[in-house]
Amino acid sequence: MPTFAAIDIGSNSCRLAIANVEQHRIKVFHQDREVVRLGESVFETGEISPDAMANTIRALKRFQKAVQAQVVDRVRVVATSAMRDARNAAAFTAWVKSATGWTVEVVSGLEEGRLIHLGVLSGEPGARGKCVMVDLGGGSCEVTLSDNGRIQQMVSLPLGSVRLQQEFLHSDPPTADELRQLHIYIEREMRKLERKLGKPNVPLVIATSGAAAALAEASQSGFLEKAKAKVVRAGKKSVATKRVASKAGHLEADAATVRKLANRLAKMKNSERMVVPGIGPKRCEIIIGGALVYASILERLELGGFRYSPLGLRDGILAQMLSDSDERASVHRAVEQERWEGVLQVCRRYNIDLKRADAVRADAVKLFDALERVHGMSADLRELLAAAAMMNEVGKFMNHQGHHRHAQYIIENSEIFGFSPAERTIMSAIARYLGKSRPDGMDRPLRAVPVEMQADVVRCVVLLRLAIGLNQNRATQPVQVNVRVYPKRVLLELSAAKGGAELEQWSLKKEAPYFREIFRRDLVVELA
Repeated sequence: MPTFAAIDIGSNSCRLAIANVEQHRIKVFHQDREVVRLGESVFETGEISPDAMANTIRALKRFQKAVQAQVVDRVRVVATSAMRDARNAAAFTAWVKSATGWTVEVVSGLEEGRLIHLGVLSGEPGARGKCVMVDLGGGSCEVTLSDNGRIQQMVSLPLGSVRLQQEFLHSDPPTADELRQLHIYIEREMRKLERKLGKPNVPLVIATSGAAAALAEASQSGFLEKAKAKVVRAGKKSVATKRVASKAGHLEADAATVRKLANRLAKMKNSERMVVPGIGPKRCEIIIGGALVYASILERLELGGFRYSPLGLRDGILAQMLSDSDERASVHRAVEQERWEGVLQVCRRYNIDLKRADAVRADAVKLFDALERVHGMSADLRELLAAAAMMNEVGKFMNHQGHHRHAQYIIENSEIFGFSPAERTIMSAIARYLGKSRPDGMDRPLRAVPVEMQADVVRCVVLLRLAIGLNQNRATQPVQVNVRVYPKRVLLELSAAKGGAELEQWSLKKEAPYFREIFRRDLVVELA
């Protein structure tokens, strides 16, 4: 079975997880983490500092040794908030490529939230019921409302611990004015959160990331009840306290305790915070902003508290890799459903006739399967072709004239759950060339597609043009097509239960010269 490695380049730390696949499930057997503070300079100057780059490269090279030692089959490297904001992100990704050979994928805030949701679902008890998931990292905070394993709403907010520390908290301890400005900023983002999620009445709140772990352990340690003189003793007791909490089930924190803890930490010096149970020297400098955000989220959404989960982005990356490689895995079905819901959401947003779109999709998939010996494409293209078929008319929402160009722009720049930016680029290129124009290697849409995929995009364009040709007459029932493949020609036999299929025959015959150009076979269209 394959071995996967997931690397999360966050704003505060880099994380590595290596896993095997056992009985269609992910089994993590190696993990590593290093604090690199990649976002520290980004949130202050807009660029990643040379020191932060060098620290991250050193961490990635160490991760690479572990990856090579475990003979990993596939590595996926994902970067989040700091890389999204950095002006010099391209220079850093080029350095990573040169030093390790890895390609860094910078994901959006919503895609980051989707992967976290997928990771938590893979192993957290109760996560498949109705719940709220909160992940507060170094640069952003993703809040997800989930029900029955599906994302209902998601919000990505610029409320990461490192970001807030760099932008607002410059004194030790923070001054009253710094805290006031921070509270105003958090309150503004909370209004956005409440508008999107309302007051979700959920039985469970799951919080991930280091800030949640630190707050949960500090809350359960009894730190707030101890006198200042006993802080050091409380710190020595933290390990035992955490062990007891783990035996009981989970690390948890209620809303009232989180608020009290956040207010208390904001008044303490850095040297005092570092001995608080669960916080320590690596998180003491950035915990104040994270604590205040967690307290505000719980209060604004009227949530009773949260349960900490060690699962997160890297687990979601591993689950996505399993889904991509194993169709028998349960996560594959979940991801497929998520992708389909994402496509339907785009179609509804742009007023697409779903019945018509689904008929085009069905014919495109049927042609893909029937002509497999002719086009020779991998199964991955089948799903991208189906999605492009569903969304090929979204450009008409902007303007009927030139709508294929508009469709290409909309698909490429829309957030479609489950599809990576590279996959959206391929889908958008397929939808682009359905009018009079033909794919040209010099066109920007095709240049954006990896060179090794450009020929497949052209083949998909031909199949989608045929599928659209099969759905010309909307007043009648869909035309049925029977495909026969011969050494030098492909025969399409058309039949219609009601009315004729002459219009479809005429439309398909117009595509015959282009079909011949791409597949080197004649296209013959006959009425049954």
